[in-house]
Amino acid sequence: MRVVTQAELRSMLLPAACKEYTPPSGAFVTPEARDYLISRGIELKKDPEAPETMPVEPIPMRGKRTYVDAETGEFYAEKPEHMTHLRGNLLVPKTHRRIAFRGAIDSLEADVLEAALLAAEQGEEETRKGLGEILRCLKDVMSAEVGETPLEAPQLFGLSAGELRRQTHDVKSAFGIDHPNPDYTMGPLAVRLNTLRTRVRSAELLAVKTFCPRGEYPRDDIILTLNRLSSAVYWLFCRYISRQSPETGKAEGLEDHKGNRRG
Repeated sequence: MRVVTQAELRSMLLPAACKEYTPPSGAFVTPEARDYLISRGIELKKDPEAPETMPVEPIPMRGKRTYVDAETGEFYAEKPEHMTHLRGNLLVPKTHRRIAFRGAIDSLEADVLEAALLAAEQGEEETRKGLGEILRCLKDVMSAEVGETPLEAPQLFGLSAGELRRQTHDVKSAFGIDHPNPDYTMGPLAVRLNTLRTRVRSAELLAVKTFCPRGEYPRDDIILTLNRLSSAVYWLFCRYISRQSPETGKAEGLEDHKGNRRG
C-alpha cells in the first residue's frame, strides 16, 4: 500500500503558492505529513478510498518457519519473549543496537513533548511551534529507520542546513548575544531546552555506534539529521534567551539568585 510521509512531501518542494494537495489514489497520508501540510496552509484533498489509519500487514503463519532470526537464520513457530521485530517477521534480541536506537528516539520524542508542554504553559508559542517541527522530524527518523527508507535532510524553521549552521556558530550576529552559558537562573524552559540539546546529541552518538562501521547497515542520512536537530535545539535555546529582555545585556548575563548581574 502507498504511504505518503512528511519527508516525501518536503522532497517535492511544494511551491509557496500551493493551496491544496491531492495524494495518490488509495494512499495513506501519515499524521506527520498532514501536520506538515497544515503548517504550510495547504488543504489535504481526502480520498474516500484511503484508510484513516496505518494498516498493519499480518505476518503469514508458516508453522515452524513463521519467524526468522535476522542474525542466525533460525526459524521459530512463535516469537520468543526476549526477541522483537526488526522488520516484518525478522526477529532480533531486544538488546539489539537498532532496537536500542529506536528506544532512544522514542524517549527523545517524549522529551520534546515535555518541553513543548512547558513552552505552551509559559505562552512561548514560537518555541512550542519550533519544538513541534523537531518532533515531526524525529517521527520521520523513526519511520525511515523502521521502514528502511531514505530520509531527506530536514529544513527547520524555514532555514537551510547551511543557514542553521551559520546562525548557531555566529550567535552574536544572529541573535545579538554571545554564546549563552546555561544557568538555572535562565528559568525552567531554558534549562529544559539545554537538557534536550544534550539528549539529541546523545542520540546522534548512539546513531553513529548503531549504523557504523559502514557496510552492514549504513545510515548517514539518519546521523546527518540528528546532527541538524542538535543544532536546531540550540537555535531555539539561543533565540529564547535573546528574547527574554529587550536589553541584550540581560539576555547575555541574566541575574543570579542574589539579584547580581552575571556575565
